[in-house]
Amino acid sequence: MPVFQQPLAFLLILCIPLLVLFRKLGIFSAPSFFLILRDWQGDAFEWKAPVRKIARFLSILLFAVGFLSLVVGFADPVRLHQEKIYTSRGTDIVFVLDTSPSMMARDIAGMSRLDAARQAIVTMVPQTQGTGYGLVAMASEAALVVPPTLDREVFFSRLASLESGGLGDGTALGAGLSTAVYHLSGDAAPKKCIVLITDGENNSGAIHPDTAARLARDNNITLYVLGLGTRGTVPLEYVDPVTGKVYSGYMESQFDAMGLERMASIGGGRYFGVESSGALSEALATVASQEQSAMSFYLKTREESLYHLFLIASALCFALTWLIRRCYLGVFL
Repeated sequence: MPVFQQPLAFLLILCIPLLVLFRKLGIFSAPSFFLILRDWQGDAFEWKAPVRKIARFLSILLFAVGFLSLVVGFADPVRLHQEKIYTSRGTDIVFVLDTSPSMMARDIAGMSRLDAARQAIVTMVPQTQGTGYGLVAMASEAALVVPPTLDREVFFSRLASLESGGLGDGTALGAGLSTAVYHLSGDAAPKKCIVLITDGENNSGAIHPDTAARLARDNNITLYVLGLGTRGTVPLEYVDPVTGKVYSGYMESQFDAMGLERMASIGGGRYFGVESSGALSEALATVASQEQSAMSFYLKTREESLYHLFLIASALCFALTWLIRRCYLGVFL
């Protein structure tokens, strides 16, 4: 609901009854002349009274709407928005997202595992204001994509840019976790956690996953592990980002859940076996609720001015009124 900063401008509406009164008294009335038209050779003159009456009524209506819009514009309407300004740090969460080719298996609600993970993260993040989010991409190698940040736009942009296979075709769980721990260990956030989303066993890298999990625990970083995907024969569609070659077919999906559970236990967190989009969203919601931290903030009121919208509407109404009365009705007022 808009708030008006110059409400006295609404007194200008009194001009409308005054104008009507002056018209009744003959003041400000347009002069009229009688004109006799005769044409002995051409067609008889037809007075299109109904059409002209409609045009005149429409011109009066447009003028009234334009005048009211002008008055509202002079009243300087603003829309008020309240936003939270946090004065303390919240939890910092770093996602370690598996981008190996097997994450392109399409067994989560018809989507690839990578797309399903992305969608669930995008749904989770806006619901936790004040929480910083970071992202590590992991396959045969691991790389920091974005450090923990409150800038949601940057985070979502980097998340959307991830490609499967860009870091190789293996799964280096230890390297991915170690990269996340390195960028969280010096963080000043009161609570820190890592969310590993993978569909496979560790088969690459020089760092053992259990070692990386202990490293997280020693730095007071909680580790959550999501084992993503169904077991059995699943469809796979994958485009190699280097060669552009398209791979389409089926793969046998299976991994050692016990190893992932052990990692989560060592890291002081929890393991989630995820075989559907609902289970994925539920797992991330559980992580968000368990990692909430108290933050201090104040409310800041932001004003969005609306007067220019009403002035534009007023100008359009007056222009249409002029066109109808001048070009069709043939009058100046």
